[in-house]
Amino acid sequence: MTTTTTTTTGEGSTSTCTASTSTSTSTSTSTSTITSTITDTRTGTERDLLRRWAAHLSAEVDAASLALFRVGYGALIAWEVVRYVVHDRIYRYYVEPSFFFSFVPFIRPWGGTGMYWHFAALFVLALLCAVGLLYRVSAALLCAALTYVFLLDRAQYLNHLYLLCLLGLLLAVAPAHRALSLDLLRARRAAPPSAPAETVPRYHLFALKAQIAIVYFYGGIAKLNGDWLRGQPLTMWLAERADAPLVGPLLATPAAGLALSYAGLLIDLSMGFLLFAQRTFPIGAALAVAFNLSNAFLFKIGIFPYAMIASLALFGDPSWPRRRLPFLFRSRAADRAGGDSPAPSPAAPRRALQLALLHAYLLIHLVVPLRHWVYPGDVAWNEAGHRFSWRMKLRDKDVSELDIHVLDPRTGVRQSLDLGEWLTERQLGEMCTRPDMIVDFARHVAARYQEDFGVRPIVTAKVLASLNGGPFRDLVDPTLDLASRPGGLLAVVRPL
Repeated sequence: MTTTTTTTTGEGSTSTCTASTSTSTSTSTSTSTITSTITDTRTGTERDLLRRWAAHLSAEVDAASLALFRVGYGALIAWEVVRYVVHDRIYRYYVEPSFFFSFVPFIRPWGGTGMYWHFAALFVLALLCAVGLLYRVSAALLCAALTYVFLLDRAQYLNHLYLLCLLGLLLAVAPAHRALSLDLLRARRAAPPSAPAETVPRYHLFALKAQIAIVYFYGGIAKLNGDWLRGQPLTMWLAERADAPLVGPLLATPAAGLALSYAGLLIDLSMGFLLFAQRTFPIGAALAVAFNLSNAFLFKIGIFPYAMIASLALFGDPSWPRRRLPFLFRSRAADRAGGDSPAPSPAAPRRALQLALLHAYLLIHLVVPLRHWVYPGDVAWNEAGHRFSWRMKLRDKDVSELDIHVLDPRTGVRQSLDLGEWLTERQLGEMCTRPDMIVDFARHVAARYQEDFGVRPIVTAKVLASLNGGPFRDLVDPTLDLASRPGGLLAVVRPL
């Protein structure tokens, strides 16, 4: 009975279990099918979005706004070359120094009068780019020549020069000569029916606009620090403009420094979004003009504000210059009536490669400005990750003492270097606040000393610096031999 019950129960259990397993299997299969369907649907949706995104970027749009920016870009570089000549910067920056803090060790200035000829070539190439003559060659050479100058000396690092190099690269690969160019005029005169239409793939415009938006946004991200949020160093800088006509006394007040600090922060963080959206573009453009003109008035930052104003040509409807400046552009109806050929579309593999390179480029420029977060300490103090990060007008460093000492290990004789015999005034002013340049200079001194006297000396530095009005303290460890290649830059810098 018990056995029978047990058997019955067992059979019942087995039966029930079997039924349950069958149901479970059916349910599992159904669930798997649903999951698979959802996954397939999601994958299909993602693929569809990617196809639509690729089609959007690859679509041909009016080349008028890109061409107008090309004109402004070339004109700005030509103007910058003129400023270098007028202020004797070619000699002071690239001929007078005997040592350069090069970004790339093997890149050095041309000898003799070579740098003067280099800047003359820059001027000619910039004008050729502006008028769109031999554009493909002139744009590529202009980018290469400008990048060469940029890489020569970290003492001459400027965010606007870095930006011009990046914009030059993006212009060099873009067909920005398809409108408002002498190349187009020559093509129409030589073979009118085969002249290309005045259009470009949208991704060329998008790359340039995204680069400008990155500059603004990361300029705002960099302002999210304690000193800036309490109004420093802007309050100190504005106090120096107390003698400015009309607004001087107002600028000198602490409230003005604090208000403008927050205004600059909000403008930088929002500007890219305002410019990209068609509905808010007029507001963004007005703010950008006012913001950059005020920067040009308050600070000596070269052509940077005017480059940012010129970049406004890229935003909004790509055909806006054709409507607003009809005397410069042929109407689209005239293009069609004149028989201009549609712009050639790249083959699918080539287009996919171009889009992949575009996204890789943007990813790099989204990540690089954030690299200072992986280093301990304040980037404004140790400068680790400061360059190439759009950290503009954020800190004020004063140096009250700068002494470089050389100790001969054989004789024990210790001497202080006359830095004016080694570096130019500008190089000295830049090096004294940047630990990496101090280390590079120490190694250069040690190498020269070893070459002259046959022994590698011990090189130490005493640098007392203040950040944003704070107390003076050692910037680098004065006990370390900077020429012995200590373990990384941060091993040299004293904590703030």
